[in-house]
Amino acid sequence: MAHEPGPHALDAEAVRTWSSLALAALGRAREDIDAINVYPVADADTGTNLYLTAGSADRALAEAFAETPAGVTDGTGPTSLSEAVRAYAHGALIGARGNSGTILAQLLRGVADVLGADPGDRAPGPLLAQALTRAAEEAYQAVAHPVEGTMLTVAGAAARAGSAAGSAAGTAAEVARAAYEGARAALAETPGQLAALGKAGVVDAGGCGLVAVLGALWQALSGQEPAAEPVPGRTVPVLLDPEPCAQEQGGPAYEVIYLLDASEEAVAELRARLDGLGDSLVVVGGDGLWNVHVHVDDPGAAVEAGVVAGRPYRIRITHFGDERRRAAAPRVQRAVVAVVQGEGLAALCGEAGATTVPARPGEQPDVAELLAAVRRAHAREVVLLPGSAELRAAAAAAAEQARADGVRVAVIPTRSAVQGLAALAVHDPDGSFDEDVVAMTAAAGATRYGELAVAERQSFTSAGICQAGDVLGLIDGDVAVIGAGLPETAEAVLERMLGSGGELVTLVLGPEVPDTLAARLEAYVQHAHLAVDTVTYRGGRWSAPLLIGVE
Repeated sequence: MAHEPGPHALDAEAVRTWSSLALAALGRAREDIDAINVYPVADADTGTNLYLTAGSADRALAEAFAETPAGVTDGTGPTSLSEAVRAYAHGALIGARGNSGTILAQLLRGVADVLGADPGDRAPGPLLAQALTRAAEEAYQAVAHPVEGTMLTVAGAAARAGSAAGSAAGTAAEVARAAYEGARAALAETPGQLAALGKAGVVDAGGCGLVAVLGALWQALSGQEPAAEPVPGRTVPVLLDPEPCAQEQGGPAYEVIYLLDASEEAVAELRARLDGLGDSLVVVGGDGLWNVHVHVDDPGAAVEAGVVAGRPYRIRITHFGDERRRAAAPRVQRAVVAVVQGEGLAALCGEAGATTVPARPGEQPDVAELLAAVRRAHAREVVLLPGSAELRAAAAAAAEQARADGVRVAVIPTRSAVQGLAALAVHDPDGSFDEDVVAMTAAAGATRYGELAVAERQSFTSAGICQAGDVLGLIDGDVAVIGAGLPETAEAVLERMLGSGGELVTLVLGPEVPDTLAARLEAYVQHAHLAVDTVTYRGGRWSAPLLIGVE
């Protein structure tokens, strides 16, 4: 929810308003910033990456406010200034995208390191100046090989201007304005500092986004809105050649990003190892949680280095050639985006023409990942299949943000992968959007879904008490059968599901399930229900032991 841009003291509400205004500013400038993105790779996504990073930070901050106990007004609740800035920085860290988003996350962490500590007797103005200085210092330290004429240069100039205002006993609003003006001046100088920018006739895209974020900070603290101004640089997008990839232009071919649970010592070794593998290395975070970003030719080696250091997850690997071709290609009319758990299912949906979003057990994609997939589909119309009830809210939020970009989006409330397969089976990209959505929704709704899982502990279920190791048969999300073995439980679930009729049974087998189970279940269906057909797929790694669909 947006907040009214009135003046604020340097408190939690100011952070909340800052976040809202920064997200809105980046949303307005996103396409223009994408259009001037030439460094370090001309892949036209800097504005989008900053926007997605700010969106993740804003959601984390909103959750912190939502957890505030009723009536807390003494600054000791979850939305004290300290907790607010820490939540804001943490949200940026876990959702950081690309080189620019990762640096923004570290800048916010630097701000949180100062504003989240005991302020002592320091006045708000000098305190904010110190926070901006710490932010710039930590950002420079996070980048393996800092380059001037980039977002770092703009951050450093903002910190120096803010520090000067703070030394003159300026208020927090005056410090923020000085930082904003210093950043603007530094941004204008970037084409003369970096040859790639000067050649293209543009300012640094990441620095441009940082100016928007600092303008939002000044507005939050003063209530004064920065004057609207066009993004400095070209008024038309920098042209992208759709054919060459980054490697052919002399740089690595892949961008690798992941979150990492690891110690400070392990991360120090990881930095050295990744620095030898590629470039654009940025490692941000602390206290055991890190966001790792690097450009490499061997993405597997970059991920393996993370495994040696700790536990990498939310791994994203992007081929720059694919991104450049997508950015240069015209939009298609319609696309389907499907959240899928299981590599085999993802391949199956991909063959059907869908853009897939991977989901692993315990690691559901967030709004930013769904929105990125919608944009990756590069279509005027998108049908979004969330694949689970837990993702409905995230899918709705991603759709709302995509609509603000001018994309027509419909969310079909699929609750299982088999419902998504049924919807894809009737998808008609050449028909009208409304008719296609109605047909896909009807197909998904007419598909009952079952799943087999293994109980991890003793617990109460709708079918009684289960013990650890029991096989649970779920129908439409509720436990209906508790069994000892997979085959017997699967047959019991099938019998219940087919009791109300059906024409087609879809079986999706997990990676550890033998083909003999599929043969047994197909024979069971054929014997007990002669008019019912059966199709079987392999779900692949990360899929459930068995999914069942009955249409």
